[in-house]
Amino acid sequence: MRLQRTVLTLVAAAVVALPLGAGAQQPSTTKPSTGAPVKSGLTAADRKFIMDAARGGLAEVELGKLAAQRASSVKQLGQRLADDHSKANEELKNLAQQKGVTLPADLDAKHKQLRDRLAKLSGADFDRAYVNEMVRDHQKDVSEFKKEATRAKDSDLKAWADKTLPTLEDHLKQVQQVQAQVKSAPRAAR
Repeated sequence: MRLQRTVLTLVAAAVVALPLGAGAQQPSTTKPSTGAPVKSGLTAADRKFIMDAARGGLAEVELGKLAAQRASSVKQLGQRLADDHSKANEELKNLAQQKGVTLPADLDAKHKQLRDRLAKLSGADFDRAYVNEMVRDHQKDVSEFKKEATRAKDSDLKAWADKTLPTLEDHLKQVQQVQAQVKSAPRAAR
Protein backbone atom coordinates (compact mmCIF):
# COMPACT_ATOMS: atom_id res chain seq x y z
CA MET A 1 0.00 0.00 0.00
CA ARG A 2 2.79 2.40 0.90
CA LEU A 3 4.59 1.53 -2.35
CA GLN A 4 1.43 2.30 -4.33
CA ARG A 5 1.14 5.76 -2.72
CA THR A 6 4.80 6.48 -3.48
CA VAL A 7 4.34 5.46 -7.12
CA LEU A 8 1.15 7.55 -7.40
CA THR A 9 2.94 10.54 -5.87
CA LEU A 10 5.81 10.20 -8.39
CA VAL A 11 3.39 9.86 -11.31
CA ALA A 12 1.44 12.92 -10.15
CA ALA A 13 4.65 14.92 -9.83
CA ALA A 14 5.70 13.89 -13.34
CA VAL A 15 2.33 14.91 -14.79
CA VAL A 16 2.50 18.32 -13.11
CA ALA A 17 5.97 18.86 -14.57
CA LEU A 18 4.76 18.25 -18.16
CA PRO A 19 3.96 21.26 -20.38
CA LEU A 20 0.32 21.94 -21.06
CA GLY A 21 -0.93 20.37 -24.29
CA ALA A 22 0.68 17.59 -26.24
CA GLY A 23 3.80 18.74 -28.02
CA ALA A 24 3.53 22.26 -26.62
CA GLN A 25 6.47 24.39 -27.56
CA GLN A 26 8.03 26.05 -24.58
CA PRO A 27 9.83 29.34 -24.95
CA SER A 28 12.56 27.66 -23.01
CA THR A 29 16.19 28.30 -23.54
CA THR A 30 18.09 26.70 -26.36
CA LYS A 31 21.81 26.34 -26.35
CA PRO A 32 23.80 27.49 -29.35
CA SER A 33 27.29 26.18 -29.95
CA THR A 34 28.70 28.49 -27.28
CA GLY A 35 26.67 26.67 -24.65
CA ALA A 36 25.17 29.91 -23.35
CA PRO A 37 21.39 29.80 -22.98
CA VAL A 38 19.44 32.03 -25.32
CA LYS A 39 15.71 32.66 -25.11
CA SER A 40 14.31 32.40 -28.60
CA GLY A 41 11.27 30.18 -28.61
CA LEU A 42 12.20 29.18 -32.16
CA THR A 43 11.95 25.63 -33.38
CA ALA A 44 15.11 24.02 -34.70
CA ALA A 45 13.70 24.25 -38.24
CA ASP A 46 12.95 27.97 -37.91
CA ARG A 47 16.41 28.60 -36.45
CA LYS A 48 18.03 26.65 -39.31
CA PHE A 49 16.05 28.66 -41.86
CA ILE A 50 17.19 31.95 -40.31
CA MET A 51 20.83 30.86 -40.39
CA ASP A 52 20.62 29.53 -43.96
CA ALA A 53 18.84 32.70 -45.13
CA ALA A 54 21.50 34.84 -43.45
CA ARG A 55 24.35 32.90 -45.06
CA GLY A 56 22.69 33.04 -48.46
CA GLY A 57 21.89 36.71 -48.09
CA LEU A 58 25.48 37.59 -47.25
CA ALA A 59 26.64 35.66 -50.31
CA GLU A 60 24.10 37.36 -52.59
CA VAL A 61 25.32 40.79 -51.52
CA GLU A 62 28.99 39.96 -51.92
CA LEU A 63 28.53 38.19 -55.26
CA GLY A 64 26.29 41.00 -56.51
CA LYS A 65 29.00 43.54 -55.70
CA LEU A 66 31.54 41.33 -57.46
CA ALA A 67 29.25 41.24 -60.52
CA ALA A 68 28.98 45.03 -60.48
CA GLN A 69 32.80 45.13 -60.73
CA ARG A 70 33.73 42.19 -62.98
CA ALA A 71 30.78 41.53 -65.27
CA SER A 72 30.32 42.83 -68.77
CA SER A 73 26.55 42.62 -69.29
CA VAL A 74 25.14 41.77 -65.84
CA LYS A 75 26.52 44.66 -63.77
CA GLN A 76 23.07 46.14 -63.17
CA LEU A 77 21.62 42.76 -62.27
CA GLY A 78 24.41 42.19 -59.77
CA GLN A 79 23.85 45.61 -58.22
CA ARG A 80 20.08 45.05 -57.97
CA LEU A 81 20.57 41.69 -56.28
CA ALA A 82 23.11 43.21 -53.87
CA ASP A 83 20.75 46.08 -53.02
CA ASP A 84 17.64 43.91 -52.56
CA HIS A 85 19.47 41.32 -50.48
CA SER A 86 21.09 44.03 -48.34
CA LYS A 87 17.62 45.28 -47.46
CA ALA A 88 16.34 41.76 -46.72
CA ASN A 89 19.48 41.01 -44.67
CA GLU A 90 18.86 44.09 -42.52
CA GLU A 91 15.26 43.02 -41.90
CA LEU A 92 16.41 39.49 -41.03
CA LYS A 93 19.09 40.87 -38.71
CA ASN A 94 16.47 42.87 -36.80
CA LEU A 95 14.16 39.86 -36.60
CA ALA A 96 17.00 37.60 -35.44
CA GLN A 97 17.93 40.12 -32.72
CA GLN A 98 14.35 40.08 -31.45
CA LYS A 99 14.49 36.29 -31.33
CA GLY A 100 17.89 36.15 -29.63
CA VAL A 101 19.68 34.65 -32.64
CA THR A 102 23.18 35.76 -33.59
CA LEU A 103 23.68 35.74 -37.35
CA PRO A 104 26.97 35.03 -39.12
CA ALA A 105 28.97 38.12 -40.01
CA ASP A 106 31.03 36.58 -42.79
CA LEU A 107 30.66 34.13 -45.65
CA ASP A 108 30.83 30.43 -44.88
CA ALA A 109 33.44 28.22 -46.59
CA LYS A 110 31.14 27.16 -49.44
CA HIS A 111 30.30 30.74 -50.40
CA LYS A 112 33.91 31.91 -50.00
CA GLN A 113 34.96 29.21 -52.45
CA LEU A 114 32.29 30.34 -54.93
CA ARG A 115 33.31 33.99 -54.56
CA ASP A 116 36.97 33.11 -55.11
CA ARG A 117 36.13 31.05 -58.20
CA LEU A 118 34.03 33.85 -59.70
CA ALA A 119 36.64 36.50 -58.83
CA LYS A 120 39.05 34.80 -61.25
CA LEU A 121 36.65 35.37 -64.14
CA SER A 122 35.71 38.49 -66.05
CA GLY A 123 33.55 39.64 -68.93
CA ALA A 124 31.27 37.13 -70.63
CA ASP A 125 32.82 34.21 -68.75
CA PHE A 126 31.98 35.88 -65.44
CA ASP A 127 28.48 36.75 -66.66
CA ARG A 128 27.75 33.15 -67.61
CA ALA A 129 29.11 31.62 -64.40
CA TYR A 130 27.47 34.24 -62.17
CA VAL A 131 24.05 33.96 -63.78
CA ASN A 132 24.15 30.15 -63.68
CA GLU A 133 24.90 30.33 -59.94
CA MET A 134 22.13 32.88 -59.40
CA VAL A 135 19.58 30.68 -61.19
CA ARG A 136 20.51 27.65 -59.04
CA ASP A 137 20.60 29.72 -55.88
CA HIS A 138 17.29 31.48 -56.46
CA GLN A 139 15.52 28.25 -57.40
CA LYS A 140 16.60 26.86 -54.04
CA ASP A 141 15.74 30.10 -52.21
CA VAL A 142 12.24 30.32 -53.69
CA SER A 143 11.57 26.73 -52.70
CA GLU A 144 12.84 27.24 -49.14
CA PHE A 145 11.02 30.54 -48.64
CA LYS A 146 7.75 29.03 -49.90
CA LYS A 147 8.10 26.24 -47.35
CA GLU A 148 8.93 28.64 -44.54
CA ALA A 149 6.09 31.01 -45.46
CA THR A 150 3.63 28.15 -44.90
CA ARG A 151 5.34 25.97 -42.28
CA ALA A 152 7.19 28.34 -39.95
CA LYS A 153 6.09 28.07 -36.34
CA ASP A 154 7.19 31.61 -35.52
CA SER A 155 4.63 34.09 -36.89
CA ASP A 156 7.18 36.91 -37.34
CA LEU A 157 9.50 34.66 -39.32
CA LYS A 158 6.59 33.35 -41.36
CA ALA A 159 5.56 36.93 -42.22
CA TRP A 160 9.13 37.89 -43.19
CA ALA A 161 9.50 34.85 -45.46
CA ASP A 162 6.13 35.59 -47.07
CA LYS A 163 7.06 39.26 -47.58
CA THR A 164 10.49 38.41 -49.06
CA LEU A 165 9.28 35.63 -51.37
CA PRO A 166 7.91 37.85 -54.21
CA THR A 167 11.27 39.62 -54.51
CA LEU A 168 13.07 36.28 -54.75
CA GLU A 169 10.59 35.05 -57.36
CA ASP A 170 11.19 38.23 -59.35
CA HIS A 171 14.95 37.72 -59.06
CA LEU A 172 14.60 34.14 -60.31
CA LYS A 173 12.53 35.25 -63.31
CA GLN A 174 15.04 37.96 -64.15
CA VAL A 175 18.15 35.77 -63.81
CA GLN A 176 16.54 33.07 -65.96
CA GLN A 177 15.90 35.66 -68.69
CA VAL A 178 19.46 36.93 -68.46
CA GLN A 179 20.76 33.35 -68.46
CA ALA A 180 19.20 32.78 -71.88
CA GLN A 181 20.91 35.93 -73.18
CA VAL A 182 24.39 35.22 -71.83
CA LYS A 183 24.42 31.62 -73.06
CA SER A 184 24.70 32.96 -76.58
CA ALA A 185 27.47 35.47 -75.77
CA PRO A 186 30.89 34.60 -77.22
CA ARG A 187 33.44 33.07 -74.86
CA ALA A 188 36.71 34.85 -74.13
CA ALA A 189 39.84 33.61 -75.93
CA ARG A 190 41.94 31.34 -73.73
